[in-house]
Amino acid sequence: MRWKRSAAQLREVYGRAVGFLRSGSCVFIYLSADVQFSTVLLSILNVCKRRFAKLRFEDCFFKSADDCFRMTQWERLQQLDTVYSQRASDLYNGDEFPMEVRHYLAPWIEGQDWGRASRDSSQAAFLFQVLLENLDNQFSRFAQERDSFLLQRNFRRYKQNFQKYQEEPCTLADIINWFLVKEKEILNDAELAQQVQTLQVQPTAMELESQRQIEKSLKELKTKVEVMEHSIRCLEEQQDEFDFKYQTHRMDSCTEEEKKKQEEGLQKMLNALDKCRRSFLSEISVMLNAADVLRSALIDEELVDWKRRQQKSCIGAPDDTSLEHLEKWFTQIIECMFQLQKFLQKLDELVGKMTYENDPIPAQKAHLKSRVDTLLSHLIKSSFVVECQPFMPQGRGPLVLRTNVQFSVKVRLLYKVPELNHVMKVTVSVNNSASQQKGFRKFNVLGTLSKALNMAESMNGGMVADFRHLTLKDQKVGGGGKGINELSLSVTEELHRITFKTQFDYQGLSVPLETSTLPVVVISNSSQQQSAWASILWFNTLCSDPENIKFFETSPAATWPHFGEMLSWQFLSCGKRSLDNDQLETLAIKLFGKQQSYDNCKISWTKFSKENLPDTNFTLWVWMDGILNLVKLYLSDLWSDGSIMGFVSKGKERLLLKKKQNGTFLLRFSESIKDGGITFSWVQYANDGTPSVQTVKPFTSTDLKQIALPDILCNFRIMEAENIPVNPLCYLYPNTPKDQAFGKYYSEKTGEENPYLKYLKTKLVFVSKDRNGCSSVREGPESDLSTQDRDSPPLPDTSEDDMLLHGSEKSPMLSCSIIDNDLLNSILDSDGESIVPDAFTPSDPHISPPGHQLTFSESALLEALSPDMNVNEALQDFLNSPNILNDINLHMLQEKPDEFIIDSGFQEPWLSQHTTDPLNLIHLTKSSDLL
Repeated sequence: MRWKRSAAQLREVYGRAVGFLRSGSCVFIYLSADVQFSTVLLSILNVCKRRFAKLRFEDCFFKSADDCFRMTQWERLQQLDTVYSQRASDLYNGDEFPMEVRHYLAPWIEGQDWGRASRDSSQAAFLFQVLLENLDNQFSRFAQERDSFLLQRNFRRYKQNFQKYQEEPCTLADIINWFLVKEKEILNDAELAQQVQTLQVQPTAMELESQRQIEKSLKELKTKVEVMEHSIRCLEEQQDEFDFKYQTHRMDSCTEEEKKKQEEGLQKMLNALDKCRRSFLSEISVMLNAADVLRSALIDEELVDWKRRQQKSCIGAPDDTSLEHLEKWFTQIIECMFQLQKFLQKLDELVGKMTYENDPIPAQKAHLKSRVDTLLSHLIKSSFVVECQPFMPQGRGPLVLRTNVQFSVKVRLLYKVPELNHVMKVTVSVNNSASQQKGFRKFNVLGTLSKALNMAESMNGGMVADFRHLTLKDQKVGGGGKGINELSLSVTEELHRITFKTQFDYQGLSVPLETSTLPVVVISNSSQQQSAWASILWFNTLCSDPENIKFFETSPAATWPHFGEMLSWQFLSCGKRSLDNDQLETLAIKLFGKQQSYDNCKISWTKFSKENLPDTNFTLWVWMDGILNLVKLYLSDLWSDGSIMGFVSKGKERLLLKKKQNGTFLLRFSESIKDGGITFSWVQYANDGTPSVQTVKPFTSTDLKQIALPDILCNFRIMEAENIPVNPLCYLYPNTPKDQAFGKYYSEKTGEENPYLKYLKTKLVFVSKDRNGCSSVREGPESDLSTQDRDSPPLPDTSEDDMLLHGSEKSPMLSCSIIDNDLLNSILDSDGESIVPDAFTPSDPHISPPGHQLTFSESALLEALSPDMNVNEALQDFLNSPNILNDINLHMLQEKPDEFIIDSGFQEPWLSQHTTDPLNLIHLTKSSDLL
């Protein structure tokens, strides 16, 4: 809340601060926009600090007034769309961290550093006690509220469950931190989806013109309806006047001459009435003609375009799939048609009151009513659509479903009528058409199979039915076995559709409604996701007929423009940036060779997903999918900002780099790693000015899981002839300084940010040496050897066209790098360019007993590390000395801040093996940094 400037409230601030400090809680000071008042608040804090000497400044959290009203992470989760809110709901299905606790304690939970607490037992114990106090406080609040008995009971149980972490508060902190991290992932995914949605392709001039024409036609139609409403009232008044005079004429007794004059007047009135009736019927016919043109524009053009855009958006296209315009148009034209229906009913009433010979209403009304009903039926049937296609929260993308795994789907009626809110029941079924295909599998739908169309489940009040918990289950065939497909189609080439039905009954019109999803691929194992997604990509790229479930029987080939566009959408979805023309051309050359134009080049379904690429053991799609996963998981930022050139041939790579200054490098994807790999190459010049291009072995997801690519680029080193480590990477192609391009992504941690501050620290180093004695080193960020587990890099693929030197089995992550003699030989590629080696496989860290340590005085070590001394030479002499252990006493060492310690666990390799490599690592650290 915003504190006003009053002595009473300032005293309240002070009292609360003192109370918090006495209870060991943190103090929150909210800085007002009023500078003078903020100064008073800070003065109160200083008084508190003087009274409570143990108060640490970091325990006082300063927040601006705006922060007080900022939406919490939990509130943001609750406002997400169905797919992402369902993921958040599924996250809290278990009992590890109850959703109710997360909900009621959201501000406090999000205000704590649970990551730090998971590593700091004292901080974890403190937060554990505060959590129990907050549960007690919330329990007391529930006790004072009506209808909160169940919540009160639940919170008592939650506190009892949390008390099992009394001895392990760090475990609880780690659990809470895990949930918060997962929440952020859901929010990030939702934000990415929203960003992709906002990257909508601008409508063309033709599209804008068609929309303007529809708006204009609808406006004219509504105006005509308003005019006709006035006309029908005039017609009724005219008829009433004629009827009154006619009845008066019949009852009056008058002379023959007067009677003749009255009859002439009545005849004129009847002729005028007849003319008005015919004119009114003609106007209805004209309106129906205009409405039919609008119907065709809406159903045959706009709705078809929307369905095609929805198809493409399912495979990553940044197309606009919102339904607001269509809903407004359908609602307006249907309302106009219901008004015409009322006009025809009014004509029935007028005919019932008075008719005459050759009356046009009985002759024309039936035909006009039939036209109105036909238009209404067609419009209402077309207005029932699938707004959100079937989607699994943990799936690869829409339209890929897995048996026994929940998915969600949403249908919508584009005619927005509040009177039918919660009235129309929608039922769901599957395989109405697919079940007729011999050999296709059959499924049952489980879950909530009936829901009412309502306005509560839509952000903008549309008529929707949101099915969130549907599941497909295999239907047994014959003697219990599954259907055998006689069409030679694989499981991932079988297409199925989910169908929704409801009944529309309104204003005397009864219309059965039915709509179906786009074809879905149903899998039974997560290993089928990759090929299933390939089928979805291919179908929605090439086929606009959703009823063609036998598409893969005779699947057509894709032209390069369509195929390249589809691939570009995949990168836009994964990395927020599509492929540029150069990247597309590189891929086209890879597939079709050098051509003048690729517009007529075609690629078949078999070549895309079934046949291996030349000289590899994987298909084109498997290769592309591996790269896409690499971008999505580890390279999305670098890809989106254009730092990765990505697809470039080796020949073009060398051609580009040899024209640039020394140290210019580029990033490209490997062409021969199945699961995706990225490498970098740089140019360097010899003394005679001859350029050469060097390339590292590609980094895979296993490597990038351990070290981020920007950190690899930052710490990369080559050992020159004098054993001086030099980073050869200076400029990202074409001429951007490396730190300018990647500096914002470096994650080198310092001081308190490092969670393993108290452990010995080292850097992951990769060493090689060429024939000329030039070593190269690749470094990673500092890491804790005592606690951090690392996955071993995958064995090198013998078919790798970027094959590099392999590392030693001894990991350089240990205190000493043991370099194999074979490792000292160089490997040159066809251009005589040196290749930097692959990473060494890390081995388990060696930890020495705490009682076996070597002590050296600080002055001796400082002298040894003097700038005037050749460290490598001195260190090598020391390691090669046969009397290395003479005069050194091993004993239990007490911590002294003025001494340095070398852990003898890192000493064993030096004593047991002889190394010929001049580069060795030694780990020096103060004893205060050791646990």
